[in-house]
Amino acid sequence: MALHAKKAVGRLSVHVYDAPVRIWHWVNAFSILTLALTGYFIGSPLTSVSGEASANYLMGRIRFIHFAAAQILTVLLILRVYWVFVGGVHARQIFYMPIWSGRFWKEWSHEVRWYMFMGRQPRKHPGHNPLARFTMFLMFTLPLFFMVITGFALYSDGAGRDSWEYVLFGWVFSIWPNSQDIHTDHHLGMWVILIFAIVHIYVVVREDIMSSQSIISSMFSGERLSKDMED
Repeated sequence: MALHAKKAVGRLSVHVYDAPVRIWHWVNAFSILTLALTGYFIGSPLTSVSGEASANYLMGRIRFIHFAAAQILTVLLILRVYWVFVGGVHARQIFYMPIWSGRFWKEWSHEVRWYMFMGRQPRKHPGHNPLARFTMFLMFTLPLFFMVITGFALYSDGAGRDSWEYVLFGWVFSIWPNSQDIHTDHHLGMWVILIFAIVHIYVVVREDIMSSQSIISSMFSGERLSKDMED
């Protein structure tokens, strides 16, 4: 009993995630799940719906939910970018990589070996480790912007050239003149984010167990507990 109490006292607590970051994380996760489910049915519609066609508006409702979730995600992404400039140091980690830093790549390779069960446990970071930053930037942050841009471009294709969506995102058609190509890339972009989400869940559970850090609970409380951490 005394030994457990001593260990608890020795754990270091560091405030990592501000409240806006935590709120963005969970609302964003719900929005992406909603977009993925509704996007699947938009790309692969139901073959038939029982009853009279005039009495059903199923696909219309699915599209409405998809567009509503997309608008929520977009507004929160804009606010999240704002928080990069006014929030704490950890709020901006997934929006850039210090590719010029030799230490970053050295620790990145160490983390890769650790996750492949080929090396000793790397030093603990209060925020995201280099491999996490690398993966989140390439498989989440950039694809998220890509999905917003291509999504609004596709919406503007139906809204018309006089819509604000086309004014802001019509330039996408100068890159992909065929809207079907945008549909395909938009679909592939969602798979990149979904694959990232699966890996992300595995990694945070693994780290919570093996690294003696409070990884999962920190996204609720904002505090990260660990025996030893370095900046």
